[in-house]
Amino acid sequence: MPSLASLALLVVVVIVLISGGDDEDAGDPAGGGDPGAAAAEPEPAVPVPVVDIVDGDTIEVRIEGEIEDVRYIGIDTPESVAPGQPVECFGVEASEENERLVAGRRVRLDFDAERRDRYGRLLAYVYVGERFINAELVRGGFATTLEIAPNDSFAGLFDRLQQEAGNAGNGLWSAC
Repeated sequence: MPSLASLALLVVVVIVLISGGDDEDAGDPAGGGDPGAAAAEPEPAVPVPVVDIVDGDTIEVRIEGEIEDVRYIGIDTPESVAPGQPVECFGVEASEENERLVAGRRVRLDFDAERRDRYGRLLAYVYVGERFINAELVRGGFATTLEIAPNDSFAGLFDRLQQEAGNAGNGLWSAC
């Protein structure tokens, strides 16, 4: 029977492996200063509560008492709230689906190479339990792929799901 110390060491090793070690790539990739300098950087894979749905591919979460905008990596949904722009075809439906999937829940944020975009938003793969929300939105035809290196770990998956959604006429593929 393993000792408590052995189990604790195993947990620490697993956490270090999952987190990838350091956070040297957490700066602002788009230049223009460091808009997230004052905000605390969340640890990977920590569940956080969703406090608001911005649109189909952006949510607000509470991290250590602060509200943070989170932009889903690798996908793009039609605009529904962009200032000065009309609501795009299937934008309202994409926002409603995002709300159905994550509103009032705790989500896990997993990060890729860059943690923030030029607007200061966190960039994340979003999960509710084991459900991969970014992928669900593409699969349902609520989102298209948006590959921006170096945050492209799931680009192949998203491309395949988009092709399948288009072939099936899911969501925006039949409406727009």
